[in-house]
This record gives sequence, C-alpha cells and structure tokens, in this order.
Amino acid sequence: MHLKYIALPDLISLINASLGFLAIIMAARGDLALAAKFILLAVIFDFLDGWVARKTRRVDQVGFGKNIDSLSDVISFGVAPGILLYSASTSSSIPYINILVSLLVVLCGIIRLSRFNVLSNSAPSLSRDKFIGLPIPSTALILGSLYLSNIFNITFSLAIMGVASILMVSNFEYPKIKNPILLLVGGLLIILTCLPQSISSVIFNLPANFLFILTLLYLIMVPFMHLYANFRRSGRKC
Repeated sequence: MHLKYIALPDLISLINASLGFLAIIMAARGDLALAAKFILLAVIFDFLDGWVARKTRRVDQVGFGKNIDSLSDVISFGVAPGILLYSASTSSSIPYINILVSLLVVLCGIIRLSRFNVLSNSAPSLSRDKFIGLPIPSTALILGSLYLSNIFNITFSLAIMGVASILMVSNFEYPKIKNPILLLVGGLLIILTCLPQSISSVIFNLPANFLFILTLLYLIMVPFMHLYANFRRSGRKC
C-alpha cells in the first residue's frame, strides 16, 4: 500500500466519501432526512479538499489525489443521491420510472467525472475557469435541499434530477464559482439546512428553500443563455 501518496486533501476527500456512504446507509434505514443532510455536508468537504490542496500547494504528480476525489464524488454525488431519489420516490405512480431516473443519476455522474479527468489531463486550460457539463455536486445540492425543503414533490424531483443528469453529460459550459462571498453564503445555507429540525420548522425550511432556488438557477442559467443567444442569432438572420 503506497501511503506515501496520501496527503491531507485526500483525507478530506475520504471524509466526503464517508458522508456519502453514511447517506446510503441512512436511506436504507429509512431516515431520508438524515441521508439528505449527509449528502449536503459532503459538498462542503468536496470543496475543502480542493481548497486545502491549493493552499498547501500540493504536487500530485501521479494523479492520486484527482482519482481519490473522483471516486469519492461518485459515492457522495452519484450513488448516494441515486439511492435517496429512489427511496423518496417509491410511491411514484409510474412503475419503475424512479429506478430508471436514479440509475441515470449514477451513470451520468460516472461519465461526467471520467470526462472531467480526461479533459484535465489533455486540456488543463479548458477546465481551469469552467466546467464542461453541470458539475456533479449540483445533484447533491439540488436533491438534498429539495428533499429538506417544504416544496418537495416526487414527480418534480424525478423530472429535475433527470434534467440534471442529462446536463451533467452535456457540452454546456458552466462557470466555476470562485466568488468568496457566494461560496460563504452557499456553505452557510448548507450548515443551516443541516441543523436539527427541532430548532424551528420555519428556520429549518428557509435555508433549504434558498439553497434549492440558488442551485436551480445555476442549473438552468447556462442552457437558457445558450438558447437565448441562438434565438437572437436566428432573429438577425431573418
């Protein structure tokens, strides 16, 4: 076992994976709210591993850190949301649709991460300021916040997660959010969303609602702008 490859960011990535695994266990036990919270918390540690790697100026010559990060993301943002979506939608009126959409989340997540690793190796400048396709943590933010909000609906959840899965493997270019204020607000909303529900049902729902709306805007912003630009170009031609 080559422990010499493991650095501090990798340990943080393993916390991300652990939270994803715990989310799967909680979903299997029927505690879907706790599963959603674990998935959301995994997003924070997914951000932290990259932040720590940059601050410590880690040199990952063999790609160990990138691979352990991607494998952790598959668990926390692919498999765990898929299991949560399936568990939350077992009463869906359309037979097997919840299984198909949940599987789609997992498969598109795997393809998304594989493509990201290939692009970061072959064209590192291309992936420096933008993502090709919706970043996979968005699935965790969308589903986790939606389930913990007071607007959760099975049909809507299946639809939005199906769209998010397709967008993950699309060629739309999503901007990387680097604004520290936006990142701080996002992290604060996640923490507030994960507070015990007994504090206040109103306080409990509001952060989840805001987090879902912000993530949903990020999801639809790029396709909308792309369609609008195409519409304007076609209008000029006419």
